[in-house]
Amino acid sequence: MDTDDPFESHRPRLFALAYRMLGSRAEAEDVVQDTWLRWHRAGPATVRDPEAWLVAAATRLGIDRLRAARARRERYAGPWLPEPLRIEASDAAAGAGLEGRADDAPGPARRAETAQQVSLAFLAVLERLGPEERAAYLLREAFDYDHAQIAALLGRSEASCRQMVHRARERIQAGRPRFEVSPQRHRRLLERFMQAARQGDREAVAALLREDARLVSDGGGKALAAIRPLLGAERIARLFWAAYRRRDPAVAWRMGRVNGEPAILRYRDDVLVAAMVAVSDGERIAELLNVANPDKLGVTPPAAAASW
Repeated sequence: MDTDDPFESHRPRLFALAYRMLGSRAEAEDVVQDTWLRWHRAGPATVRDPEAWLVAAATRLGIDRLRAARARRERYAGPWLPEPLRIEASDAAAGAGLEGRADDAPGPARRAETAQQVSLAFLAVLERLGPEERAAYLLREAFDYDHAQIAALLGRSEASCRQMVHRARERIQAGRPRFEVSPQRHRRLLERFMQAARQGDREAVAALLREDARLVSDGGGKALAAIRPLLGAERIARLFWAAYRRRDPAVAWRMGRVNGEPAILRYRDDVLVAAMVAVSDGERIAELLNVANPDKLGVTPPAAAASW
């Protein structure tokens, strides 16, 4: 790697932006590659501000890809969830080592913030935003660009960008937990849920869920999964109870991490078949997001009974 090449020095930032915009590692890598091609076609020696040029190019490419991706996701088999960037079988790393972070040398507080910014729940909430709105919000909140810089990148007025970011912030806050929960408390709750679910304790599962809890499962048509979100603690508890009754002895449940946040991982014959994260208030779980599409887990399609 040529560390004197401005593109290489900004590559992590470009990937971080593209991944947050698209929720897909593969598409983020494509955006970075396309940015590199445009960079070399433009003639790097003629660019006065490499960072501004590269971020602008990646942002525009990301917006175009997001528009195309949204059309494809309308035809997706069942709910679509973001693709995990990093899955760890142990949760001891506490979010360290996430690729493409906005800060290349974060301390513990920054690592926690970065993990929150790439959590599957946060990326799923970002789906509420339009492409330009999402870009403006991320540039402001995750990368600390001011409104004038965002306006220049998007080719919009500063007032328009300020309004976009404000609207996006309101919509994001509406879709996130009202109170911050410590990672340790959240992990303990998720661990109790895992124990209850794998033991088929229907009442315990229901008690750990909010009454209006929601389960979203992404199988992509390649793994058994509900084709619509499942609503309500009792309905979700019945699903886990039914899964317990037809349990496969080859399936193992383990605590791990997905994009730096605590997660429940399920393996069949030591092959990862599902990764589930949760949104909670520290007392009860409000939402479960279950990724079972093997294309998003880097595995070959498992037997249909292994995940849902």
